Amino acid sequence: MKSFGFLSFGHYGPRIGRPGFDAGVSLREAVEIGVGADEIGVNGAMFRVHHFAKQSAAPMPLLAAIAARTSRIEVGTGVIDMRYENPLYLAEEAASLDLLAEGRVALGVSRGSPEPAYRGWEAFGYTGSSDPRGADIGREHFEQFMEAIRGGNLVDADPAQFGPGVRLPIEPQSPGLDTRVWWGAGSRETAEWTAEKGVNLMSSTLLTEATGQSFGDLQAEQIAAYRRRWSETWGTTDRQAPRVSVSRSIFPIVDDRDRQIFSRQGESNDGIGQIDGFTSTFGKTYAAEPDELIAQLQGDAAVQAADNLLLTIPSQAGVELNLHILSAFAEHVAPALGWEPNTAGPATGYSIGER
Repeated sequence: MKSFGFLSFGHYGPRIGRPGFDAGVSLREAVEIGVGADEIGVNGAMFRVHHFAKQSAAPMPLLAAIAARTSRIEVGTGVIDMRYENPLYLAEEAASLDLLAEGRVALGVSRGSPEPAYRGWEAFGYTGSSDPRGADIGREHFEQFMEAIRGGNLVDADPAQFGPGVRLPIEPQSPGLDTRVWWGAGSRETAEWTAEKGVNLMSSTLLTEATGQSFGDLQAEQIAAYRRRWSETWGTTDRQAPRVSVSRSIFPIVDDRDRQIFSRQGESNDGIGQIDGFTSTFGKTYAAEPDELIAQLQGDAAVQAADNLLLTIPSQAGVELNLHILSAFAEHVAPALGWEPNTAGPATGYSIGER
């Protein structure tokens, strides 16, 4: 089954071109976009997490604010940079948020994307990495985080209070939270590792390869590799079937304002560039009238293969325009892909036709 949500990069600051558009305005508008998306029936409100940049950073207060004013929409991240996180404190925060949201939290985590700061995680106190990108620290923190939210006994209890040999988990626990964790993967190898770890796949907005194939075709191959490895690792156990998410910049053109703002973006193609020393492929922007947009998305192999589609929204453009984009997609495009509005929450609200 499939769903769709939005992914906000949370930019703010003087370069945006909106006087007074600071972090506070950006956060408050993010809440209003999340509330409006819930009313439309959108399935997910997701936010990027960056450090030392004028973008979204600590996500938990924002997600809690949205969860408190909504009843159905999943709230989450895409992605939390685990190099910067205390994994046990993050586990406590995530479980507390999930309990408040009654099981509507979906956390994307990963090693993280390149940051403005050089080895910025060390300023947060996490030193000793043997990898110039800090991948070893990110994965170590991820392992600890997953053990914590799965109820692992992590520390020795005080023997004066509990007697010898007793160990304690973090508290609180939110059963099922571990099934709503996603790892952000930018390569086939990382996607396969994600399957082995038993978490959902959030395929990156770029892939660290360039073969001449379209971004959608490369991403579909990554998704297939993930699902093969999941089947090989977990077989027919009672473990919940995994979910796969992809992101796209999609702008339905339904009126003259859309045509003026977005029409030229529909002329873009997949991009090739360098990131972290890898030649990488970036996805194009989709901007067209609904019938054309539907045909384009039906021809995107990764969109068709995924369970969840995230629309990357221009959050700096304000609440009204962003809700217009989401509403236009929900009304004019998503139904042709089999989507129905989310009226029952994340447990039963994912419904874009069977694969």
